[in-house]
Amino acid sequence: MKHLTSDRLENSSTVLSRENCTVSGASRRDFLKSLAAVGTGAMLPVNALIAQVAPPTGDKKSGRIDVHNHITPPALIKAVGADALGGFAKWTPEKALEEMDAAGVAVAMASIPPHYDPTIVDHLAHDCNEYAARLSQDHPGRFGVFAMMPMPHIDVTLREIEYVYDTLKVDGVGFYTNYGDKWLGDPAFNPVFEELNRRKAVVFTHPITANCCKNLIPGINDGAIEWQTDTTRAIAQLIFGGSQERYPNVRIIFSHGGGTMPFLMERFTGMAKSPKLAARFPQGFAGAAAKYYYDTSQVYNPPAMSALTKAVPMSQIVFGTDYPARTLAEHVKGLKECGVLTTEDLKLIDRENALAFLPQFRT
Repeated sequence: MKHLTSDRLENSSTVLSRENCTVSGASRRDFLKSLAAVGTGAMLPVNALIAQVAPPTGDKKSGRIDVHNHITPPALIKAVGADALGGFAKWTPEKALEEMDAAGVAVAMASIPPHYDPTIVDHLAHDCNEYAARLSQDHPGRFGVFAMMPMPHIDVTLREIEYVYDTLKVDGVGFYTNYGDKWLGDPAFNPVFEELNRRKAVVFTHPITANCCKNLIPGINDGAIEWQTDTTRAIAQLIFGGSQERYPNVRIIFSHGGGTMPFLMERFTGMAKSPKLAARFPQGFAGAAAKYYYDTSQVYNPPAMSALTKAVPMSQIVFGTDYPARTLAEHVKGLKECGVLTTEDLKLIDRENALAFLPQFRT
């Protein structure tokens, strides 16, 4: 069994670029001494750096838990290039913590941005998971880990599940909604879900474009329409394909409010009532959908949030932001101002609902 080692894992505070002038490795006291040596003329431009190394101000006992928060490990930038990652390439731990504190986010559940290449995913997933684990160790209680899985390679994925749980001690695993031409819930993935079911795993999912559906409408980004539809495909496959019944211990979070699922409830309800399926769904499709969790990323507007709260119980909605694709502050503001949620609803969404499957962050 491989273990975390200093030669494999760079300290997350030491991987930032010199151009960003990031302080790394030194203690706060040593850092302040170095400022004094430079002289008072240097104090103004480094004030931001002082704030970066200051202890976090987020309240771990009451702050929000962001289940949809992306990090960008150096291995990912090296593998695909900064241009391919866009704004994700500018992520840093210090900037993330600064925005978390400002928005009252106590914990960010780290996952990898939606970028997938099956030819490199085996090695990339392993390196990214080691970085995420070190990030969590460097900032106790501030970053959780949803480990990247090297799907669709089943044997490699099973080995990585063993490693991330038994050695890295992660909080859960992350999957994309599809892997080329197969969606979550496909029978080919049964061995993986059998192991996750045994471990009572928490699974975070994020949409990505399937082979079938790239650039369907030129000029319309896949993320605008296709990704929400792909989330719905995964939900439907897991429920109607039987995975939900076979693996009841796997607790799954769907991004972006479940995609288009809330708007297709009538059709799914009708399917569940059909003579062929009715016996399997005594509580209907709504009962099956209520067994999953749905994050609030990019659905804090009144129409989308209204639909989500009608589709699933309030207990199944959790705070998520898609950071750094979107800001933490705009999600906090949007949820408060959408006119759909009460103060009590917000308390459940911000923190309490997530503690049902992430109790380790209660204190």
